Amino acid sequence: MGKGGGRKTIIQKLELFLDNCSIRKKFYYLYILCILLPLVITDSMVVFIFIHSDRAMRYKEMKNAADAVSYYISSTVEEAALFAKRASMNRYINEFLNHEYADTYDYVTSYYDFFKGMRFENNAGPGYEKITMYSDNDTIVNGGEFARLDRDAGAKWYERFKRSDMSQMVLFDYDTKRRLMFLQKLNFFDRKREKLLRMELDYAGINRYLKKMNYSMDIFLCWKGNIVLSNGKYASQGLDFSEFREHGRIGYQKKLELYGTTLEINVMHSLDTLAKEITKHLPVIGFLVVANAVLPIMMMQFLNRSFTARLGILSSTFGNVDEEEDLAEIQNIRGTDEIGNLMLSYNKMASRINTLIRIVYRDRIKEQEITVARQRAELLALRSQINPHFLFNALESIRMHSVLKGETETADLIEKLAVLQRQYADWNEGLVSVEQEMEFVKIYLSIQKYRFSDRLSYELEVDETCRSFRVPKLSIVTFVENACVHGIESKMAAGWIFVRVYKKESDFYIEIEDTGKGMDKESMEMLLWKMRNASIGLLQEKERVGMINACLRLKMETNGEAEFELDGEAGLGLMVQVKIPCQCWESEVSKC
Repeated sequence: MGKGGGRKTIIQKLELFLDNCSIRKKFYYLYILCILLPLVITDSMVVFIFIHSDRAMRYKEMKNAADAVSYYISSTVEEAALFAKRASMNRYINEFLNHEYADTYDYVTSYYDFFKGMRFENNAGPGYEKITMYSDNDTIVNGGEFARLDRDAGAKWYERFKRSDMSQMVLFDYDTKRRLMFLQKLNFFDRKREKLLRMELDYAGINRYLKKMNYSMDIFLCWKGNIVLSNGKYASQGLDFSEFREHGRIGYQKKLELYGTTLEINVMHSLDTLAKEITKHLPVIGFLVVANAVLPIMMMQFLNRSFTARLGILSSTFGNVDEEEDLAEIQNIRGTDEIGNLMLSYNKMASRINTLIRIVYRDRIKEQEITVARQRAELLALRSQINPHFLFNALESIRMHSVLKGETETADLIEKLAVLQRQYADWNEGLVSVEQEMEFVKIYLSIQKYRFSDRLSYELEVDETCRSFRVPKLSIVTFVENACVHGIESKMAAGWIFVRVYKKESDFYIEIEDTGKGMDKESMEMLLWKMRNASIGLLQEKERVGMINACLRLKMETNGEAEFELDGEAGLGLMVQVKIPCQCWESEVSKC
C-alpha cells in the first residue's frame, strides 16, 4: 500500500473513531485542542506585552509629571530668590533698616516718605502673599512690610534659618498655619545690624496650580517625611507620608534641592493604567484573536464529517420543511453516536407525521377561514351600530321650520342631509382622507347650526400636511355628534364646537372640544376607560355607542396604536383627543 493510501486509511479510522464517540467527548477534544491550548499561549503573550508596555508607559508618564512639578516649584522659588536678591542690594532698604529713629512719629514719617519716594519697588510677581523685612533696630515700629527682629526671634522658622548659617533658604512652617517661605539675609552693604527678609509664597495658589496640571496620578511633595504639597486629590498636607494610606502606590520618586531644603516628589501609580493599556493594544489583541481561530478551523476539518456535517444535514432537513409539503427523510445515515440515533428517530417521526400533517393542515385552514369570517362579521356589526339619531333630529327640525316659516332654504339642508345619508349608507370604502371626513363634519355642523341657531357656533382647523391622511369613515363625525348631543343640546346657553386636526413631531392628533354641559370626574373616567378598552361587548351596553364604535374602529385600523384622552369639567365642556403615531397611516400621496 502506497503512502497516499496509508494516509487515507488513517483519516478513515479517525473519522470512524469520532463517529462512534459521544458528543461529550467530542466537546472535550474541541475545548482542549481548539480553545484551551490557544488561550494559554496567546494569554501568556498578551500578559507579557501588557506588563512590559504598561511599566514603560507608566514610568515615562510619572517621570514627566515629576519633572513638570519640579520645574514649577523651582520656577516659583527662583522668582522669590531673584526678588530677595534685589532687595538685599537695595541701598534705600538698607539705610531704612539701619537708621536710628528719634520717636514713633519720626519712624512713621520716614516710612511714608520711603514708599512715597518709590524707593522700594514691589516687583515680586503674583506668587507671594506677604513680604516682611526684619532688623534688630529697636527704633523700628512693627507693622506693614517692616518689623523688629525680636518680634519673631522665638519662631521655629527663624531658629532653623539661624542654625543653617545660610544667606538664602526655603522653609516650610506649620507653627501657626501652613506656609512656604523664602528667607534672605540683608547684609550686602554692612553687617553692623542683623537684617532679614521673609517672603511668604502663595501656598494655596501652588496647591491649586498642582491640581490644575490635571495629572491622572496622585502627586505628593514631602519635606522631612511629611506631606507638604499635593495635587489636591487628598487633604493630606502635614501627614507623615510613611503612614499615609497611599504610600504603597509610589511609582516614581525625585529629589528637589531648593536653597538648603530638600523636597521629595512622590508620584503614585495611576489606577486606570491597565484599561488604557488594553485600549492601546487593541490591534495586537485583535490579531491574537484572529490567530486563535486558525487552530480551531484545522481541528474542525476532522470533526466536520462526524459532527458538524451530520448536524448540518439534520438542520437543513428541518429547515427545508414547508407547510404544504411532507417531511423529507434523511438518507445514508452513518454512525452509532447520539447524532446517528437522532437521525434514525427523526426518520421514524417523519414517517408518522407525514400521515397526520395533511389532516391537521386542512383543519387549520378551515379554522383560519372561520376566524376571518367572524372578524369581517364583527366589523360589519360595528358599522351597522353607528347611531343615526342625529339624522332624525335634523329631519324633524327641518320639517318644523318648513311648516312654521315656509323657508326656501330647506332644500339646501335636505341636500346636505342627503350627502350625509349617502355616506352613512355606502360602506364600500372603510377609510377616507381627512379632507373628505372634514367635509362630512362641515355638512353635519351646518345642519346642526340650522337646528340650534345662535346656540351653536363652530370652528374647524386642519393642518395642510394632514389633509391626505386616511381615517376610518365617519369617525370624526361621530365625535362631533357626541359633542352636539351630549354637550350643546343638553345646555341652554350658547356654545362652541372646535375641531382640530394637526401633526406634532411624529404623532397625528384629532381634537374635538365643546363648551357644552361637560361631565363630572367620575363619569369622565368611566367613559375614558370604555374608549381605551372599546370592544364588541361594550357596544352591547347601548350607551355612547357612537364613540365606542369610533374608538374601536380606530384601534382596529392602527393595530391598537391609537391613544385616547379626555379633559373637561361639569358645566364647562369636554375635549376628546385622539393621538396616533404617524407610521400607522398612509396618505394618498406618500407615507407619513
